[in-house]
Amino acid sequence: MDYKNLKEKDAEVYNILEKEEKRQNEELELIASENYISPSVLEAMSTVFANKYSEGYPGKRYYGGNLHIDELESLAISRAEELFEAEHVNVQPLSGSPANAAVYMAFLEPGDKVLGLKLDHGGHLSHGHKVNFSGRLYNFVQYEVNTESGIIDMEKVREIAKSEKPKMIVAGFSAYSREVDWKQFQEIADEVGAYTFADIAHIAGLVAAKQVSNPVEIFDVVSTTTHKTLRGPRGAIIMCKEKYAKQVDRAVFPGMQGGPHDHITAAKAVCFKEALSDEFISYSKQVILNAKVMADKFISLGYKVISGGTDNHLFVLDLRNKNLNGKEAEKILEKIGISVSRSTIPNDTNPPFKPSGLRLGSAAITTRGIKEKEAEDVVEIINDAFLHYENEDKMDILKKEVKEIGRIFPIPSNK
Repeated sequence: MDYKNLKEKDAEVYNILEKEEKRQNEELELIASENYISPSVLEAMSTVFANKYSEGYPGKRYYGGNLHIDELESLAISRAEELFEAEHVNVQPLSGSPANAAVYMAFLEPGDKVLGLKLDHGGHLSHGHKVNFSGRLYNFVQYEVNTESGIIDMEKVREIAKSEKPKMIVAGFSAYSREVDWKQFQEIADEVGAYTFADIAHIAGLVAAKQVSNPVEIFDVVSTTTHKTLRGPRGAIIMCKEKYAKQVDRAVFPGMQGGPHDHITAAKAVCFKEALSDEFISYSKQVILNAKVMADKFISLGYKVISGGTDNHLFVLDLRNKNLNGKEAEKILEKIGISVSRSTIPNDTNPPFKPSGLRLGSAAITTRGIKEKEAEDVVEIINDAFLHYENEDKMDILKKEVKEIGRIFPIPSNK
């Protein structure tokens, strides 16, 4: 983009922006929740839609001058409904956790019992962790992955559900690398009379491209962010059965938030159109291929991958046999220009700030055009960094290798 006005009017912010652009160009992003937006999405975020205030919904606003905002939001809704085969979509949630909060508000009362995946087993803070609003406002009980396989034991989920009789069952994750059996979750919920809520924030792009199974046609309500694998702006949407549309909409506004960010709604509409393309389907297939070859390469180098591999864009390394923890590994890789996120492993004995694992994702590097060969090269670089992090000369060489990969595979806004 042309930042001429910013450069002239606020050199301090412009200089920081330049440094961040340089960092992104020269480094590699393996954080599973990050991606690179297209130039079209970036442009949509920087439009006059940012000037408007639009409390309410199309045709039912609390402010004047919303004729074209109504048109825009209706377009975003129709595209999202087509993309996910959804009966009803609310495109106003500002982010993932607020979207989840709105879902709980729509279906629950404070103190109601909910069943969700435990955080250190791959869940999310908003799936019932005690420090989060979800764990403080609602009575969460939690299921886990099998310690040996790293995979959700559905019979154990059924056993807990029958014993606890939750009002809602949450399925979804922030660090789980296998397909989720949405149908079996729904069957269990039917047995105990619970609502089903799927949080597909991490895999929404893969769901949209039909590379992993879609819970939207099965579950009562589904939330997702619009970044990560969907490759759109920072934001979220909620999808639900038509019979729940009014209560979901009321929970978003006026229940959780005021006016939507209309410039982000524009960017969501653009990203939904992009995700409906054949190019996006090819991209999503490559995301999974890259993740699989990376996980397999790590295993061949003696690393333990939780669940033994991946069916999506991410996987978690258990670093205990490498005498490293996640924080140390994150800092080592940062020195050579690779961004990753530390992660807990199932039943982690280390604290969350210094966990035993590392979560890696392939979505962002795949957006840059990286394929299987280069993905394996990146794993080799990571392994070399872990082996030689005390050797400054070797680390300098690895940093140059990372920079060269970044030069060959530029981020979309620079193509």
